[in-house]
Amino acid sequence: MGNAIETKFEKMGARVKVTRVPVNPRPGSWNGLRRFPPMPPQRLRVDIARDGKGEYFDVQHRADVTLVAVDVRPADRHLLLMARAESRGDEPSLHSKFLCGHDERAWFVAAIPESAPAKDVQGAKDALKPAEVWQSIREHGVRPQDRDRRRTAAFVRQGEWFFIPRPDLQVLPGSAVVLKNEPIRRGAGKPHLCQFLYRTGGQVVYVNSRYPNGLTFKQWQALPEDEWKARGWRRMQRDARVYVHGSVRHPDHETIRLDGWHQVVMNTETKAIAMRQVAFLD
Repeated sequence: MGNAIETKFEKMGARVKVTRVPVNPRPGSWNGLRRFPPMPPQRLRVDIARDGKGEYFDVQHRADVTLVAVDVRPADRHLLLMARAESRGDEPSLHSKFLCGHDERAWFVAAIPESAPAKDVQGAKDALKPAEVWQSIREHGVRPQDRDRRRTAAFVRQGEWFFIPRPDLQVLPGSAVVLKNEPIRRGAGKPHLCQFLYRTGGQVVYVNSRYPNGLTFKQWQALPEDEWKARGWRRMQRDARVYVHGSVRHPDHETIRLDGWHQVVMNTETKAIAMRQVAFLD
């Protein structure tokens, strides 16, 4: 199975290292040929790693997990990876899909929501588009063959973020609620830096490197005193409606420039249970 997976990844120009470990491995256990690394609690881990030859896909899975590369598009440099496992003890059955590919400057992996009937690469790409994007595609009459472009009349995409034009949004020039050089990020990933950003609604949370998804005020106050008095906390809005204009920068993507206000929406990856098996955050 490992060789079949490797062949599929090679077809799209990528390297992959697949590590299969026993169902109940001990850290550093030895099977006579190699020493297994300690496994994380999950049955499967998909990551982007780097060595002297550059980036590669690092896939670790337990012996009870079956991996299949169900579709590969060499010209597009994308592949759909499926993982399956039967329920075992307190563990539910596993049926996860991951879109692996190259986007502008780097390799990436994205978990596909389990509710999406993605059977190939195109289906996975479609499943990652949120409802707001599909509505904008319909409103702007974007042709089906153009729906995966990074820039259309309906949206501009940078990595996992979509920016949908909202020409009717009125924000007073010089308003104090408009933030400059404000980051948006998914979890602990590298931030996308927005030249001008406006938020409305949402919940105030406190964020630092240890709590990248944020804590409410009560959760923050409940921390030991040395933690909530430590430096590095940032007050942010979670699940707010966010609009940006101007430049949006990220080290792994080309800088985009947005004329007028655009609503920011994220792809559907966070709706996937399999998201917990993806170590990579861009």
